[in-house]
Amino acid sequence: MTDAQYTTLPQWPNAYPASGASATLKLLNEDFIVTELPLQLPSGEGEHIWLDIEKNGANTAFVAQQLAKAASVQEWDVGYAGLKDRYAITRQWFSIYLPKGETPDLTQLQHPEFKVLNQSRHVKKLRPGDLQGNRFRIVLRDVTGDRDAIEANLEAVASRGVPNYFGAQRFGRDGGNVEQGRAMLAREIRVRNPKKKGIYLSAARSFVFNEVLALRIQQGLWGKSLPGDVMDEAGRPTGPLWGRGRVTATDQAQALENGVAERHATLCDGMEHAGLDQERRALVASPADMSWEWPQANQLVLTFSLPAGNYATSVLNEILRATEPERHTENESAAVE
Repeated sequence: MTDAQYTTLPQWPNAYPASGASATLKLLNEDFIVTELPLQLPSGEGEHIWLDIEKNGANTAFVAQQLAKAASVQEWDVGYAGLKDRYAITRQWFSIYLPKGETPDLTQLQHPEFKVLNQSRHVKKLRPGDLQGNRFRIVLRDVTGDRDAIEANLEAVASRGVPNYFGAQRFGRDGGNVEQGRAMLAREIRVRNPKKKGIYLSAARSFVFNEVLALRIQQGLWGKSLPGDVMDEAGRPTGPLWGRGRVTATDQAQALENGVAERHATLCDGMEHAGLDQERRALVASPADMSWEWPQANQLVLTFSLPAGNYATSVLNEILRATEPERHTENESAAVE
């Protein structure tokens, strides 16, 4: 792929040898259960109502719209910490700005695709990223392949983590958000919608990060640090989230990152002038409390937790090839982060 166009996503390399196994993911909504791990719980007082909601077959934005209608507020008065998949059973918090008047009892709200489990008041609105992470329970059906190879990769993932790639959901169908971002940054198109602009910038930034991570794996650097690496609080090497300002890596790490930036100059130069600041992201995602079982010979059940911003698909990709039913290819829902 050249810097000229981004019409397809590359096949970024895995950290571990392919198991050759395959399985079906999300055959049923209950095959993908996600529980949000909040940064804090509501205090009981404040201008915002916080709602603990379980949804089944609905995406986050749809639920937010329904809550706005039920509370007679604008959609921007409804907040949430992260987007959750539609074809799943997920539990997450929402907030509604209702500073005055009588507090409606939204636990009485009836909807076939979600229910309000609890509500309480709090002093602040929920904003994207206001979460510790997510807890997953994933059922993989119709598993075929070498069980020993699957087990070997499960052990490797549990002990050494996985490449912290941004998931395919971030890039849109066939990576189209990256190409739109390139065209926008090259001033070939003008994007007036702030939300779309943010999506395209995020896709471009995530793409460059994945390219840096992929190159390190291709060069045999998985699980290793380079001279000049910037380490995170856990002592893991990080990669760049591109923006203005100097690359903080030095020596060999800086040379590798700058080499990727040169290959994608339109994206990187554009992001520097789009108001984004340089940030860093861990190259390794480490699932916590990971366990698995085989309730049937062709069925694998995984449970694990991931910090905010990490993708469950990055874990699955290192274990086997998981395919979703055709209905999911329309990209109707966003990534779990």
